[in-house]
Amino acid sequence: MKLPSLLLRFPRCCFSRRADLVPFGFPSRADLRAVQCPGPAHRCHTKWICSASGLRRGLCQQAAPEQQAEGLHDREQRLVDRLYHGLIQGQRACLAEAITLIESTQSRKKKVAQVLLQKVLSYHREQEKLNQGKPLAFRVGLSGPPGAGKSTFIECFGKMLTERKHKVSVLAVDPSSSTSGGSLLGDKTRMTELSRDMNAYIRPSPTSGTLGGVTRTTNEAILLCEGGGYDVVLVETVGVGQSEFAVADMVDMFILLLPPAGGDELQGIKRGIIEMADLVVINKADGDLVVAARRIQAEYISAMKLLRKRSKVWRPKVLRISAKTGEGVSDLWDKMTEFRELALASGELLARRRKQQKVWMWNLIQENMLEHFRSHSAVKDKIPLLEEKVLRGVLSPGLAADLLLKAFKDGL
Repeated sequence: MKLPSLLLRFPRCCFSRRADLVPFGFPSRADLRAVQCPGPAHRCHTKWICSASGLRRGLCQQAAPEQQAEGLHDREQRLVDRLYHGLIQGQRACLAEAITLIESTQSRKKKVAQVLLQKVLSYHREQEKLNQGKPLAFRVGLSGPPGAGKSTFIECFGKMLTERKHKVSVLAVDPSSSTSGGSLLGDKTRMTELSRDMNAYIRPSPTSGTLGGVTRTTNEAILLCEGGGYDVVLVETVGVGQSEFAVADMVDMFILLLPPAGGDELQGIKRGIIEMADLVVINKADGDLVVAARRIQAEYISAMKLLRKRSKVWRPKVLRISAKTGEGVSDLWDKMTEFRELALASGELLARRRKQQKVWMWNLIQENMLEHFRSHSAVKDKIPLLEEKVLRGVLSPGLAADLLLKAFKDGL
């Protein structure tokens, strides 16, 4: 059998050479017979054995079905392997490169990113099994209006945690400009001390038009940070209002940070972001703002009694801290630890994570379906024409949408 014939029949095979094998060339087809090698059920093994001369050449194909389905090039597979091994070894450079990969919008890079995420997810599940099924990291979402002192608080809070031998990752989300599309990404520059800490990792990312105060790939970035060995993951959202609380569907605990001048109790009883919070923290309780912070704390404690409880074992609390002086930050961590222990013991934490996995899946489906709809041949050319008619007032947006949906259905 000639070499080209073997390559055509087994395009993904690996050829090995041993001292007792035929030194030159390949045996003829008459001298070969195929046998099945014993091995795991998910691998395919085929050996060709020379029967006449007692010399044998092994040809073994060991390609798992999931690897065959990936269809990655060798260079892409080497990239995935390098990032994966560097990530689980705690290399921050590999973590940064992996997050950049998942944030890419190129179709090929998105496919490579999904392969990497699947490997990290498998590793993550194995580590959780070794940890008796308990989560390895504590995911905390931090939100609040602009000027609440989120970045100052994270630096103070993160330094306290690293001094207590925790590894902290911060996913800071910055808003993208609606005109230029750019983002300042300035949160890291305001965390100078924490950014130099080797037990901390800070990653600023743009929203790129995503609503809810987070990015399109925040869930994936959280998973990569946990795979890198960080046991506390802080997700800082953009400065938000009352309806932007998508981060609550990604974390174990949602903290709302408010300034002392955050409005009266009527702001507290508005449905939305307040009722999603597990802790409400009044920051900047120092200097001349101490009296105002105490008043706002009392008003929010009164207002939150009117809200329905999200948990059977935890009632949201309102705390007062000062990120500038560090007062109350240690007590805040004690309350967070108490919440986590209660949620773990009751099973609510694991139930919340399972629910979040489903939300994550449907968010991806929605995103991919919209992308598929826009690029479909049946509607791709019609979109600019209908948009122009909507702008001129010839068609209503609803009618234009119906026409596009009808064209899409007819093209399926």
